[in-house]
Amino acid sequence: MNALNAAAATFPEPGAPLTPLTPATLIPATLIPASAGTPPPEPADDAADRDLPLDGFRIGVTSHRRSQDLIEALERRGAEVLHAPALKIAPVREDESLIEDTRAIIAARPDLCVATTAYGMRRWCEAADTFGIGDQLLETLSATRMFVRGPKARGAVRAAGLADVGISSDETTATLVDMLLAEGVRGKTVAVQLHGYTDVRQLERLRMSGATVLTVTPYRWVKPDGADRLPKLIEAACSGNLDVLTFTSAPAVDAMWSTAHEMGVYKQLVESLKTNVATAVVGPITAQPLIDAGLHPLIPERFRMGALIRLVCEHLALNHVRRLDTASGSVELRGRSLRINGEPVEMAPAPLLLLRALIGAGGAVLSREALSDLLELRGSVHALDMTVSRLRSALPDTRLVETVVKRGYRIRV
Repeated sequence: MNALNAAAATFPEPGAPLTPLTPATLIPATLIPASAGTPPPEPADDAADRDLPLDGFRIGVTSHRRSQDLIEALERRGAEVLHAPALKIAPVREDESLIEDTRAIIAARPDLCVATTAYGMRRWCEAADTFGIGDQLLETLSATRMFVRGPKARGAVRAAGLADVGISSDETTATLVDMLLAEGVRGKTVAVQLHGYTDVRQLERLRMSGATVLTVTPYRWVKPDGADRLPKLIEAACSGNLDVLTFTSAPAVDAMWSTAHEMGVYKQLVESLKTNVATAVVGPITAQPLIDAGLHPLIPERFRMGALIRLVCEHLALNHVRRLDTASGSVELRGRSLRINGEPVEMAPAPLLLLRALIGAGGAVLSREALSDLLELRGSVHALDMTVSRLRSALPDTRLVETVVKRGYRIRV
């Protein structure tokens, strides 16, 4: 068993059935945190703790656009952030196909137009202005029946001086296409503003219903500078050295899959994301490549960054915070952060893993054999004794970890 993916367990008294241990992570990530050089905030009291729900947790960020907003929001809540942008958006002047597609739409004078994202709509208008055809584009779109995928897209359409006639009830392209099909598209020309991840099935539904479909992609994804950071983030995810991996675009997921294939660790990555590292996405479109790989990402009810951050906080608080009242005081484990009676305690990865298992047992005895397997010590009595010794020496009260002769160890509750 690889200790990086080892599962910790709750072992009852001898003779009782065994139950599996919860996943634990060990070795600190080799990546440089996004806030390198700036120490994380250190809460001074219980009130500060409540304001740092992500204290002790390590979160991966793959976004490029608006990444700093997300990183700062996570760090304000106490998280350690590992940032490795999977993709970035190509500069407008390098995207000749955007202007060609825009000219084609202006020439076609479409009957209907679909705006899927606020950023895409704004960028489309800005790009047209850059090439001197902004007024022509707005004149063309003002003569169409505009449909929008959500409130943010509606805001961008109206900010451009345009009006929409319909909005998707659940902010999905599929529902938007249902609306168009109900209205009737046979013999009509439909312009669709794409958002970097083409939903081919929805375009095909329009074509099969008799529509002529023209598309424009206002932003095109390319590899970012410092692309070597993504393999390091993948390595951290494979080894379980993350608590959550976040995505804000489906192409970023595809880019991670592609890089993992190139590294030869795709299967290992998917398995780790199923068992050790949670995935969190901003909405269902971003979630689809993860779902296709057999994962169950966290998806907020409102497809917004703020909702995503709140969902991550709730998930970690419910599933990855352990508290136990012991004879030595209150013990709390939050990811890689340990506090005893409210005071932070520094501890190396292996002793911390051992303590995590003991706390998970809630005072029950864990056998020496089980702990040796957990730490991948291959039955080495001396190595286990050394780890227990390091654990005790790091604790304010060495009596917290008790030796049960000929049986193993337990937390003194």
